[in-house]
Amino acid sequence: MKICAITMVYRDYWALSQWYAHYSRHLGSEHLYIVAHGHDTKIAELCPRANVITVPRDDLSGFDRIRGHLLNGLQDGLGALYDWVIRTDADELICIDPERFVDFEALFTAQRKADTLFALGLNLFEGIEDAELSENTNVFAHRRHAVFSGHYSKAWAVRRGAHLVRHGVEVAAEHLADAAFTLPKGVYMVHLKYANTAALTEANQHRTEIASGTVKGLPGNIWAKATIDAERFYERMATLPDLEWKRARTKAYRTINRSPIRDAKLNVLRAKSVNFEYRTQLPDWFKDC
Repeated sequence: MKICAITMVYRDYWALSQWYAHYSRHLGSEHLYIVAHGHDTKIAELCPRANVITVPRDDLSGFDRIRGHLLNGLQDGLGALYDWVIRTDADELICIDPERFVDFEALFTAQRKADTLFALGLNLFEGIEDAELSENTNVFAHRRHAVFSGHYSKAWAVRRGAHLVRHGVEVAAEHLADAAFTLPKGVYMVHLKYANTAALTEANQHRTEIASGTVKGLPGNIWAKATIDAERFYERMATLPDLEWKRARTKAYRTINRSPIRDAKLNVLRAKSVNFEYRTQLPDWFKDC
């Protein structure tokens, strides 16, 4: 089975280094595709054996829409060469419970009828007692605090012809009502945005600059008020009670799996954007995922 991974990035170097190291271990660096949003020689330095594709950054209007069209087109092309295409943001890592599947190939082999897979989302975050991360350290060796997230329970893997839209998958109107929401147990999308406060501070500067532009279709308040969003996230994490991993995972999985959103306006199937009122600790197997 042939599997590749693709992402699109602009200056998020720490997250990209984590993405590159993670998917290189699982797929081989030669099967990684990085779309550089603007010429950036540092990407090739950080990811020396990946395939880097540079696209222009002279017009940011319709930011998310244009990025989505571009990536869907590229994954269609890759789908002619690969059985499955993994597509995540640079700060999103797919982690598989080894008690469920030994690797990505075993996971995909078990999903014979699926064209798209979803994963149970987690926000990994830096706790007050956590030390600052060194540049090339595996994040899972030093971060364990997490909170489940409906927003990041995203579609992340496709066969050729399936398109990702708004954290979900595009479905023809006549099939939307009965389209399968395939959320395998033991598969997690770990969002790293809040796992490294030093990297987040730098990334938020870029997000704010982009969102403050004057062209139409730029990212909204989450980017325009990126620093405030981060402060609110950490404040909320400080107030949440802790719940043991297995109980937290089971509750989150049941909530996300039972009620996906079938958006008839956009013809998109996606997870419900649920906020969970408890945090948890990652089990030890994540350190080797």
